[in-house]
Amino acid sequence: MVKKIGILASGGDAPGMNCATIGAIRAGYKLGKEMYVIRHGFKGLVEGEIEKVDREFAKYSASMGGTVLKSARLSSFKEPEVQKKAIDNLHKFGIDALIVIGGDGSYMGAKKLSEQGINCIGLPGTIDNDISSTDYTIGFDTALNKVVAAIDDITDTISSHNRCGVIEVMGNRCGDLTLFAGIATYADFIITGDHPIDQDKLIADLKELKKTNPDHVTILLSEKILDTNALVKRIADETGFDTRLDILGYVQRGGRPSAMERFNATRQGAFAVKLLDQGIGGVCVGIIDNQLHYQDIYEALKTPRNKHEDLYEEFDLIK
Repeated sequence: MVKKIGILASGGDAPGMNCATIGAIRAGYKLGKEMYVIRHGFKGLVEGEIEKVDREFAKYSASMGGTVLKSARLSSFKEPEVQKKAIDNLHKFGIDALIVIGGDGSYMGAKKLSEQGINCIGLPGTIDNDISSTDYTIGFDTALNKVVAAIDDITDTISSHNRCGVIEVMGNRCGDLTLFAGIATYADFIITGDHPIDQDKLIADLKELKKTNPDHVTILLSEKILDTNALVKRIADETGFDTRLDILGYVQRGGRPSAMERFNATRQGAFAVKLLDQGIGGVCVGIIDNQLHYQDIYEALKTPRNKHEDLYEEFDLIK
């Protein structure tokens, strides 16, 4: 019988993490559990930053971005002796099970602890949408809305000056934010790691577009797939477009979570507690076709990511 459950956030922060935390805590107390939070992710778990919380913990953080639990990365957590320190600290507090909010690296940490007797559930907390066990990760919807709003604002200026705007979007090599935002804002070109574009062809297409005297041109580009500054210089030098680069950066990761983000994150947090109450661990939670879903962490990590080939075809984005 699981009596005490801990919660931590690991890796990059994402809007909605607080809602998942609140959902888990409230579901836990409804089922008669004691609930604990671990500050600063696996690092805090190893260092003993563990605190019992009541049902009201973080209630007012639902509208906040980031995570009140604080997050950190700990690359050494893959080492058995480091994992042992974490387990010893959990035993010290009598914690039977753990909810880990984060990405695939965090999932691996959760699975390792599950294999050593601490039932763990992974919740998909990342704006990148690069986890295959869910249609949309916690943080993606909010980040997408932030990206679209930023593109709309940038378009006001580049259209006033007939410019070409190159906008770099986050995603850690996953193109979902770029793809979805590009479709939502009618971008002229969408360049992702899943569907890179030949630069010579891009230049040729831009030269043809220049002949039509467009109001503006928008190029969305996923981060970490090419040298953005070099591309901007080449476009300006070879096409005649007055070309500007905007790197959106952390503005995409912060801010108030959207209503749907809050709703779905809360559902997943509560669902994780119910699974732990049933003795289920070593799995990750998600929402697929609007239904709560779970699967073994290793299976989830082996599942190929959805590259949305249907959207590329539907919107004729494959050049």
